[in-house]
Amino acid sequence: MRKKTSLTIVEKAIISVPGFDLVKKKLEQQVTLRGQSQSTLNNYIRRIALLSLHFGKLPEQLDEEEINEYLVGLARDPRSPSRSSFKHMVYGLRYYYRILGMNKRAIALPSLKKDTKLPVILNRDELRELFRTPALLKHRIVLTLIYSAGLRGQEVINLKLSDIDDSTGSSRVL
Repeated sequence: MRKKTSLTIVEKAIISVPGFDLVKKKLEQQVTLRGQSQSTLNNYIRRIALLSLHFGKLPEQLDEEEINEYLVGLARDPRSPSRSSFKHMVYGLRYYYRILGMNKRAIALPSLKKDTKLPVILNRDELRELFRTPALLKHRIVLTLIYSAGLRGQEVINLKLSDIDDSTGSSRVL
């Protein structure tokens, strides 16, 4: 008996929406040429696949009213309190329209406000507890470095021993 596998959103779009395979290929090429991350590519393709599946056609075949209606639905979605689905859809569409040379369509998309909330700052006791939590010393050291240097995930992944200057205790992050 064969194991049943479920299709991803992108695979469903390739099967259901004529021309979506070319959309995927075009996005893959541009992300590679621009040196962007695989997660950026996956996120944009998934968002465009969701939109394409919803309407049964490619984004460039949609009119402004259809796109706005879809975005309003995302913005009002109670399952996404951070509005991340909405934001990622706008970013993905903007990127896609620019690749196609449809800059007017990209500009016509809603602008996104930056969150104005202040970051949470831990007090000394909370920091001590945080840094003591990992059982292994190397994990404590990495966690301390990440926090004290304010590193992002990808910066930590790309960090090399040669980026750390032993004499000054400083590091160079690219």
